[in-house]
Amino acid sequence: QLQAYGGGLVESGGSLRLSCAVSGLTSDYYDIGWFRQAPGKEREAVGCFSSMDGSTKDQDSVKGRFTVSKDNVENTVYLQMNSLKPDDTAVYYCAGAYGIGCTLYAPMYDYWGQGTQVTVSS
Repeated sequence: QLQAYGGGLVESGGSLRLSCAVSGLTSDYYDIGWFRQAPGKEREAVGCFSSMDGSTKDQDSVKGRFTVSKDNVENTVYLQMNSLKPDDTAVYYCAGAYGIGCTLYAPMYDYWGQGTQVTVSS
């Protein structure tokens, strides 16, 4: 029901846009979170989007560099990543749930997609 894609290899300072394609959910009013996990590290939140009110939130380490948005026509949530750093290297996941608002708290999400690898070279 959720599929993250768009990862790849990029040089430090570059940009990537990840997509989270949503299918099979019974309502358009779902909330999406983006998370990432680097090798040997715990999963951490990156950002979120609420379809109810359009609110977004970013984790402090990506503020000003990453932006979450939604295309209602394509039913896709995007994570635009600019000024990428080697520390951003990780597998990125999108997760969804209904009615939780924009939250960076992973246990609130019910649906998780397969991740996409982002590698930033120095």
